[in-house]
Amino acid sequence: MRKPIKAVLVGAAAAALLAPCTINAFAHDDRGRGHQDTRATTLGALGLRSGVRIGTAVDMAALADDAPYRAKAASEFSSVTPENVMKWEVVEPNRGQYDWKEADKLVDFARANGQLVRGHTLLWHNQLPAWLTTGDFTADELRAILRKHITDEARHFKGRIWQWDVVNEAFNDDGTLRDSIWLRKLGPGYIADAFRWAHAADPKAKLYINDYNIEGVNAKSTALYDLVVKLREQHVPIDGVGIQGHLSVQYNAPHDIAENMKRFDALGLETAITEADVRVPMPSDSTKQEAQAEGYDVLLRGCLLTRKCTDFTVWGFTDKYSWVPDTFEGEGAANLFDEDYRPKPAYSALRDDLLLAAGRD
Repeated sequence: MRKPIKAVLVGAAAAALLAPCTINAFAHDDRGRGHQDTRATTLGALGLRSGVRIGTAVDMAALADDAPYRAKAASEFSSVTPENVMKWEVVEPNRGQYDWKEADKLVDFARANGQLVRGHTLLWHNQLPAWLTTGDFTADELRAILRKHITDEARHFKGRIWQWDVVNEAFNDDGTLRDSIWLRKLGPGYIADAFRWAHAADPKAKLYINDYNIEGVNAKSTALYDLVVKLREQHVPIDGVGIQGHLSVQYNAPHDIAENMKRFDALGLETAITEADVRVPMPSDSTKQEAQAEGYDVLLRGCLLTRKCTDFTVWGFTDKYSWVPDTFEGEGAANLFDEDYRPKPAYSALRDDLLLAAGRD
């Protein structure tokens, strides 16, 4: 049974991040007669009525060069996430020399369009600058470097980020902590430290731990659950768990996602679907697209059935700029729109879920 209606979870802190302009369901033409604003039926607008923000990851090159992409990113979604431009290798390519240009552009774009921003990501084992990965740092030096990075980035965007993915992909699929530079040099305490430093730098931002393959109840999601229980007991300022949602039609959809998410809900933690896409073996066809729609549907329904699930973000919205073909050989077509921005059955599935959750026919 689906939850019929959720209260809108914007709140005063989130509302303060928004520009004066908001998504209006009713606009006026030059003659003063009212007409229905098409934005009122977008995923973003329907999501707000259902109590969740519907967002997308944004490719900044596409945003700059592709007018249809830019228009769809502005109109269809109520939050945005940077695909790459807030990652460490981009913002500090040389030690002590920051480059916030592209990230600032995205934040400005979001504000101009009444959208909130998910910051991605403060701490990851991947996409680190070469000066960091090749440096011969002691544990104390590395800890100081990490603290400075988290503090500097969170402070730069202070008051402009709704949610931060503070720690990204810290676990292996078997539930053990990932063998990363952070674990090897700093030990498991680096996770709690990262949250404390991020909170000190921007106390109002919501702080998330984010990972993949944790959609259902399994060894990895249970290990993450056990970790956040300990973090909460230690009064670590963690606010939520990000469930990425990278699926493939070759595998069963995680139908126990609501059960899994409710475990975190019971702890008082927020949850979010942060990077949803559903890839298919190429070439795509109508049968595969229907299976893809089911995958998206399962993810969104899990969120709608979870009281403290605040948002659902797709990892890109058009196949034109998808990361999937370069990463998964023989797979692709993972997004809601095709390369010509035509909506797929998955788009309709999400829209139907949101209409149902908002209590409309």
